[in-house]
Amino acid sequence: MTSLDGRVALITGGAGGIGRAIAHALARAGATVVLAGRDADALAAAVKEIGGADHVVADVTDPAAAARMVETVVARHGGLHVAVNNAGVFGAAGPVADVDEAAWDTVLAVNLTGVFLSMKHEIAHMRGHGGGTIVNVSSNIGAHGRRPGLAAYAASKAAVSVLTRTAALDHIADGVRINAVSPGPTDTPMSLLPGETPAEREERMLTATPSGRVSDTAEVADAVLWLASDASRNVVGHDLVIDGGVTA
Repeated sequence: MTSLDGRVALITGGAGGIGRAIAHALARAGATVVLAGRDADALAAAVKEIGGADHVVADVTDPAAAARMVETVVARHGGLHVAVNNAGVFGAAGPVADVDEAAWDTVLAVNLTGVFLSMKHEIAHMRGHGGGTIVNVSSNIGAHGRRPGLAAYAASKAAVSVLTRTAALDHIADGVRINAVSPGPTDTPMSLLPGETPAEREERMLTATPSGRVSDTAEVADAVLWLASDASRNVVGHDLVIDGGVTA
């Protein structure tokens, strides 16, 4: 039921971390995987590692670039059946009163507007070509929990959670099924405190999370695969939290 044989899958922010793990999982499930991002060299390296994948350079905060991204995937591969909107940034930490307006704008542009623009064009294609599935990558910081100093990130990810649910209701009748995953601390550089080593993070997680550890990127990827596949065929507008019980 999790086979994606014959389907074309687009993953934004697919060159590293969670996005790269998702690309591997979807490729193993049989999908033709296309990675999107701004760093051409990183994308090419990821494609070489995965094997049989493709990439397109795109800035999802640019409306024209987001439209071209989807158009390019369809032109090269004949369609688009699965989309994972994963591109995101953490942004500088600090209390609300000290947040720089430009930094705020950047986080919202990538994490929220980028998801909106990507979905807009993904849905436009899917609803006219037999439907599809979309999974947005949100966070356990936002709708599910908050942390001091992360106002822009939390606001953007909370908005992604709500946008996902609203889009799901708007477009399920079009045959487009939309859900989200909300990872907590995961084995990527984003979960490291400034100057912290992975070993020090492991020690911190023993008490910081009920499970006593960070999530492996493959665990997040498996959840995305499930939501993207027919195994979750009646799951609509769900936000699946993967954080070892932090926000339980």
